[in-house]
Amino acid sequence: MFVFISVLILVVCLLLALVVLVQNSKGGGLAANFQSQSQIMGVRKTADFLEKASWGLAIALLVLCLTATIFRPGRHANQTQGTELNPNAVNTTMPAPKGPAAPSAPAPIKQ
Repeated sequence: MFVFISVLILVVCLLLALVVLVQNSKGGGLAANFQSQSQIMGVRKTADFLEKASWGLAIALLVLCLTATIFRPGRHANQTQGTELNPNAVNTTMPAPKGPAAPSAPAPIKQ
């Protein structure tokens, strides 16, 4: 499920990038190409559609990201078991030395 949601997030991101790059803040962009009267969608309708599409894709991206955190793999294993609460956990730390270490004797010198 997590992989499916991640793929959907990727698709929504690409579509959102395309929609944002197509529109222009001054009403130009793709909408400037539809200025003839014979078109079904005029300049203003195209700009409205692009604005609504960008808002819809942004909201979809937010919802998908929040949903992906719910289905994140390995989420429950780290939260329910801690090493201090698990009596079967293996202690990998070395024990502290019991006393002062005895000095080692120097190696004999061969002549």
